Amino acid sequence: MTIEKYYLINQHMMYMFGFYDRNGKVCTLVRQFDRVFIVDRSPMEILDDSLRCIGFNLKGAMDTSKIIMGNNMMCPVMINHIHNICVFPDKSHKHEDTIWFNPNQILRTQSLKRKTHIEFRNGLILMSDSKLFSFNHKWKSAEQLSKITIENANNPISFIIEPPRKVRKRRSKIKK
Repeated sequence: MTIEKYYLINQHMMYMFGFYDRNGKVCTLVRQFDRVFIVDRSPMEILDDSLRCIGFNLKGAMDTSKIIMGNNMMCPVMINHIHNICVFPDKSHKHEDTIWFNPNQILRTQSLKRKTHIEFRNGLILMSDSKLFSFNHKWKSAEQLSKITIENANNPISFIIEPPRKVRKRRSKIKK
C-alpha cells in the first residue's frame, strides 16, 4: 500500500477514515474506485486542503451546510460543486473513527444485524455500525445538499433593491 503526502478529494473517492500510525500520528486510509492508499494527513486536513484548492475552507463549508440543511451536527460537506463532489460522515466529525463517504459512489444499502451493509458502484461491500435509517438519512441529506448547491450556483437569485425615494418636505408657510 502506498503512502501519499497530500491528497485532494476527487470524484473517484469512495470513502476515507482516520487511524493512528505506529508513531501516534493521525493518518487517513483512502479508498478510491480502483485503488487504496494511505495519506499522511488527518481526514479533516484532507477535507480542508480539498476546499482550499478551490478558494474555500472547511469551517465555511460546514457553516454553509448547516445554513442550507438546518443546524445538524452531522451535516454533509460540499467539496466541489463544479465536479459534484460532496461527502458525509457516518458519525460526528469529532469522533476519531468517523468514515467519510462519497454519496455518488454508493449503489445501495441494506440492513444486516442492526448494521448497514453498503454496496458501492464497483461492487465493494462495507459494513457500517450505523443503523440503516440513520445512514440512509445522512446519504439523502448529502444528495440534497449537492442538488441545492448546484441549483443555487447555476441559477442564483438576485434581488433588486431600489433606492429610497427622497421625501420632499413641504415647507409650511407661516402666516402672521
